[in-house]
Amino acid sequence: MRLPRSLFVLLSATTIAVAQAPKPELISPQVKTAVDKAVAWLIQQQKSAGFIVDEKTDAKPKRGDLPSHSAAMTALALMGLASVGHMPDDPTPEGQACGKALRYVVEGVEPDENGYLGRSDRSRMYGHGIISLMLGEMIGHSPDEATDKRLRQHLDGAIQLIIRSQQVPKSEANRGGWRYEPSSSDSDISVSVWQVMALRAAKNAGFDVPKQAIDNAVAYIKRSYRVERDSNGNPRSDAAAFSYEPYGGRQTFSTTAAGLLSLQVCGQYEAPEVLGSANWLLKSPPEINEPWFFYGCYYYAQGMYQRGGDHAATARQKTEQTLIASQSPDGSWYPRNGNEKSAGAVYATSLALLSLSVHHHFLPIYQK
Repeated sequence: MRLPRSLFVLLSATTIAVAQAPKPELISPQVKTAVDKAVAWLIQQQKSAGFIVDEKTDAKPKRGDLPSHSAAMTALALMGLASVGHMPDDPTPEGQACGKALRYVVEGVEPDENGYLGRSDRSRMYGHGIISLMLGEMIGHSPDEATDKRLRQHLDGAIQLIIRSQQVPKSEANRGGWRYEPSSSDSDISVSVWQVMALRAAKNAGFDVPKQAIDNAVAYIKRSYRVERDSNGNPRSDAAAFSYEPYGGRQTFSTTAAGLLSLQVCGQYEAPEVLGSANWLLKSPPEINEPWFFYGCYYYAQGMYQRGGDHAATARQKTEQTLIASQSPDGSWYPRNGNEKSAGAVYATSLALLSLSVHHHFLPIYQK
């Protein structure tokens, strides 16, 4: 199922190792200050057990009874910290905090008999995808051998669960996607994107991910692209959006940005759906009061950067201006609108860091 350990360094030992990442591009002093404040704030939220959440608790949770979403939020925070250069095997205070967070996830989260990581903290398939992606990103950066071993075991089981969940019988429209539970018979783009990125990260790391699983996921995401097509299936418009569900549902900034990045990480850099969604986002930039702004901004910043040119330049300026202006004095961000408000400041701050980190190239899943 896995390649020999000697072949691993982060996601791939030879092609996309973090140690060989490109040099960071120049960032402004304002962005650096915002990032440094956010890093400090996130680390301050870490509890003695290692998890990073908004809740004011320091009790060590029992296995199978974790604080709500604690593993998913810790995984998201760890990716945010790693995206700006703080890895779990670093000897710095930040690195030690990351190591403690990683140990919490791999030691405190007990997968069920099917490899499901989203049950113990009640984060469902959202959390399962986020945790799985983080585990793939951290290969080669565990603080010790025991953590590394459990990380690989967790990731192996998690990826197999994602593949099995995709194979649950679904309608033609929903085939290839995922939803809230492993047994779900329908799909939506917000849950599916996390599973797609986790699969891709694991495949890059040498885990056995069938090509058909990636192909089916790509086909599902493309069915969520809302555009009139010609007789050959080609889009008639050069700008269109992704919807929450195939052939229907809301077409929003966040779903469009998610669709854009998910196709890119699957290698679909020049697909018409990628070109069209990037053009749509160029014409419809996000605002801080946008529903699911932080979730969408993460995909927007990363996806438009991958697109390059005017798309990248416009998105960088918009992302940096919006996030710097909306950062709290303590270094955190807090969602302002709709259901996203309930996700809290750790969630928003982690995604803001990921949005501001596109020029660092520390997380190889986003390297082209």
